[in-house]
Formats: sequence, structure tokens, C-alpha cells
Amino acid sequence: MPKVTFNKDLCKGCGLCVTACPKKIIRMSDKTLNKKGFYPAEVAEPEKCIGCAMCATMCPDVVITVEK
Repeated sequence: MPKVTFNKDLCKGCGLCVTACPKKIIRMSDKTLNKKGFYPAEVAEPEKCIGCAMCATMCPDVVITVEK
């Protein structure tokens, strides 16, 4: 099963990963602020991830790691 991890403290909350995900399983957190004061991205349903890495490709700050 693929595993997606975010470096939440470096995420600026741009949302590009949310729009890039073909399975629509990434969302912006509405509860937790990171050290920079942004709501970081998170995977809502990790079991549905297909490991395509589109989210990581779109991330301008390279905060997403996808492991297959």
C-alpha cells in the first residue's frame, strides 16, 4: 500500500496537491496550524491512495513524500 507523508511544518497551504490528486483524498486541515501559521494538507483516506505521486509533483515546496 502506498504511503503519503507531508512535512506539515513546511506546507504553506497552497492546495495544489488537493487539486492534483486523482482520487480526491487530500484535503486542507481545518483544525491544526503549522509553525508558519498555515493549515497544512493531509490525506483524508490513505487506504485509497494509488501512489501516483501527482501531489508530490505539484508541490512547489517539496513537502510531500510518496512511498510505494
